[in-house]
Amino acid sequence: MRILLFTGKGGVGKSTIAAGTSALAAAGGQRTLVLSTDAAHSLADAFGTQVGSEPTPVADNLFVQQVDAQLRFEQSWSEIQGYLLSVLDVAGVDPIAAEEMTVIPGAEEVLALLELRLHALSGEWDAIVVDCAPTAETLRLLALPEALGWYMQRVFPVERRVVKALKPVLSRAAGVPMPEESVFDAVERLHFELDEVRSLLSGAHASVRLVLTPENVVLAEARRSFTTLSLFGYRVDGVVANRVFPSAGADDWRAGWVRAQDAVLGQVAESFAGLPVWRSVYRPGEPVGVEALAELAAEVYGEDDPLAAPRGDGPFRITRNHAGALLSLSLPFVSRAEVDLARNGDELVLTVGSYRRLLTLPSGLARYRVVGARVEAGELQVRFEERNK
Repeated sequence: MRILLFTGKGGVGKSTIAAGTSALAAAGGQRTLVLSTDAAHSLADAFGTQVGSEPTPVADNLFVQQVDAQLRFEQSWSEIQGYLLSVLDVAGVDPIAAEEMTVIPGAEEVLALLELRLHALSGEWDAIVVDCAPTAETLRLLALPEALGWYMQRVFPVERRVVKALKPVLSRAAGVPMPEESVFDAVERLHFELDEVRSLLSGAHASVRLVLTPENVVLAEARRSFTTLSLFGYRVDGVVANRVFPSAGADDWRAGWVRAQDAVLGQVAESFAGLPVWRSVYRPGEPVGVEALAELAAEVYGEDDPLAAPRGDGPFRITRNHAGALLSLSLPFVSRAEVDLARNGDELVLTVGSYRRLLTLPSGLARYRVVGARVEAGELQVRFEERNK
């Protein structure tokens, strides 16, 4: 099964490209589901039809779903939220304010990914296409499972044991209710499900496709997105340059835009060398409906398979040699000065810009020591040797 995520700066047309890709895949005989994790759902508008919170058939082999994030929130977060509300109630917080305080910013988009997990495990689909939230929200969303994993491994077991052993004493001393086992179970279940989502999205059959328009500001964000997605181990398999002005028959005003876009498109090709860059020509009318979307995607991809499996080994790999091992992580557009690297027990702490990844080393490397690191040609390389050498 192929999983393909589309993201990009808000307003670049990622929903249209995602919808078109799914329509083309379905026309090719693939049983395809396209779903939106973006709170501002646009898929119904793209397909020109009503779309529900369950997979809705819109053509042969093509189903559309706009995830009911509120329902997923109630299913996955309600028990945890109930406990937090009880604590705030004891503290005298207004109930309405308390309810707002117990909703994690972006939680609905994160929990919408759990719907992807259910569909992926169902075995019903040949392809799942995801219309993601704009870039910044998507990056926070994709970074969360690993961050929660650190808490679950390091803090959660101790916290659970302490509360279980000292619950009566803590309740009296703190004056607030202590969480029941069911709350810990709910946190554990949520972590397990999000961890499965991460495994699916960082696997060999999943990738992210960046959608941009030929503008310098948009390109700059796409470059940063490529770096951050690679940092967290997600594959980027291509770029769609949308709303490209056709050069034929251009008047002076449009000719100026064509020249400006050509300059940016040259930078796009250079920035994403090695990846396919597909172009979508600016159309006189907005493509709406399955047929128009499939036609747009056919023009964009040409002879290419829109669902072709991503090439290469992915951004993260470990190779072993006689001296030890080499950990490699793609970090496009990043220099050594922009990377902060530290070792903390069996973890590498990687900081690039405002993003930090706690990378748990495989058991085989945990006993090795770091003997060197460098950034070369957009790749971080960390060398390890056995401690007794």
